[in-house]
Amino acid sequence: MARYIGAVCKLCRRENIKLYLKADRCYSDKCAITRRPKPPGQHGEKRIKLSEFGIRLREKQKVRRIYGVLERQFEKAFSRADRQKGRTGENLLGMLELRLDNVIYRMGFAGSRNEARQVVLHKHVLINGRRVNVPSYQVRVGDVVSIREQARAQKRIGMAIASAENRQLMTWLEVDRKAFTGTLKTLPVREELNEPAIREQYVVEYYSR
Repeated sequence: MARYIGAVCKLCRRENIKLYLKADRCYSDKCAITRRPKPPGQHGEKRIKLSEFGIRLREKQKVRRIYGVLERQFEKAFSRADRQKGRTGENLLGMLELRLDNVIYRMGFAGSRNEARQVVLHKHVLINGRRVNVPSYQVRVGDVVSIREQARAQKRIGMAIASAENRQLMTWLEVDRKAFTGTLKTLPVREELNEPAIREQYVVEYYSR
């Protein structure tokens, strides 16, 4: 399975915004955006004026990197969102938010989406009592997501739960972190998905060119 194995802090610097890819580090003074607020590379300090195409490309790349999906996966998600009723951009964000790895992150059982992906791949997650190890699995309204009892003592999960107390819980989720369980109450609410800021219409325009 293909995956990005490069330095994730460079991705934040390239998009010039915090993408929250490294858990607690992103909230500390060690954050790359705080220490080196310029694009990576030899010519990072040069100011480059983006074209209309460049603006939309950067927005597409930003959204893709926030949720940690590769280009082919992202294109497939956009294609499915485009076939659904309603606004394509909001449909796309909704599908990305309902990925199992993202739901684990939102519930606070992982410090980042990348860490949540590892938790899922290592078969530590149950959905309605059944083990699921596919990060892209689409969680449905009413599904109960829980961490396997054998994994609840893991240090990384405990640290993630502790740090999640400082993050706002989405209203469409119901979580009991002491019991290591959570439920998807409703579909994601677009107004709550603004950290980091996302302009999904630019993504739609990029693929509609």
